[in-house]
Amino acid sequence: MIIGVIREIKDKENRVALTPSGAKQLAANGHKVLLEKNAGLGSGFSDEEYAKNGSAIVDTEKAWSADIVVKVKEPLESEYQFMKENQILFTYLHLAGVTRTLTDALLHKKTTGIAYETVEDSYHRLPLLAPMSAVAGNMATQVGAYYLAKFNGGKGMMLGEVLGHFYGKVVIIGDGVVGRHAAKTAYGMGSDVYLFGRHEERMDLLRDAIGRRSHIMTSTAENIAEHVKDADLVVGAVLVTGAKAPWVVTESMVKTMQLGSVIVDVSIDQGGCIETSHPTKHSDPVFVKHGVTHYCVTNMPGAYPRTSTIALTNATLPYLLKLANNGFEKSMKDDLGFAKGVNTCRGFITYKPVAEGLKLNDKFKELKEMLN
Repeated sequence: MIIGVIREIKDKENRVALTPSGAKQLAANGHKVLLEKNAGLGSGFSDEEYAKNGSAIVDTEKAWSADIVVKVKEPLESEYQFMKENQILFTYLHLAGVTRTLTDALLHKKTTGIAYETVEDSYHRLPLLAPMSAVAGNMATQVGAYYLAKFNGGKGMMLGEVLGHFYGKVVIIGDGVVGRHAAKTAYGMGSDVYLFGRHEERMDLLRDAIGRRSHIMTSTAENIAEHVKDADLVVGAVLVTGAKAPWVVTESMVKTMQLGSVIVDVSIDQGGCIETSHPTKHSDPVFVKHGVTHYCVTNMPGAYPRTSTIALTNATLPYLLKLANNGFEKSMKDDLGFAKGVNTCRGFITYKPVAEGLKLNDKFKELKEMLN
């Protein structure tokens, strides 16, 4: 098959969907890799490295002409023109969390959209979302600490240990990959960590993994409302796979927070889990609402592209090889977890939470009905 690797054009997005070593493995399996010129530069990979590993360096239109197109972020409107029927687009799509225009374009073009974020493994985990969730979780605490600085408009509270005393209260809502990484980073810095989750059976294990001094609590509206009042940093880390995130912190809760405190809404890709959030970008990352600084960048891991690109390729390459080697229909029939990644196919939505979230139930069709 022919695989196109696209240069990302989202604001300050420097990741790329495939490393040179990943391209080499595809070439070794008899596939042709078309790399859009300079696609890997932001992650520190030159065109020459890709060429040495068997890739052809091409222009934008040629890269998009491939059988399988791999990206990191969802296509922007200027890229819709390149999508086509019988083409597979393999990337983060977040259809329920972005504007409906992308879904409409995928349906109109009859492009098969496979979303990294809804692919499942045999344990119902999300293996292609996990690496970027880990990066975003680590980053959430670091970014929050930065914007708490007084010169950034923050309240001036450091997250950390000073001569045996622990400073800064960090509230993290969600005990998945993002939440656990944010909590471990905050705990390691020496702050007071409150992690809210829905799985009581996990709480002792989470406390052991994060630190015995951490507070692991049941995620209820009452508990959250009580603890955001004096939180220095609140991290929103709620995920409902493939669907729009629910608001777990309401605007009335935000109004009770102290002036100069910080919110980092990592769920913003899926619409955000803080009612006062709206998407921001790396070149203009924050806004202030009710005296609280909000950081809601939709492509947080793009700030650390080298780490993110390597981690992402490690996760996605086995699936990409399977897709290229076996073809679409066999890959989906043989791996039902992989099939859950298919969000659009042949003019229909094939992932129910997306259809429900966008109120497009009339456009929904089970993928298995389309496979021969």
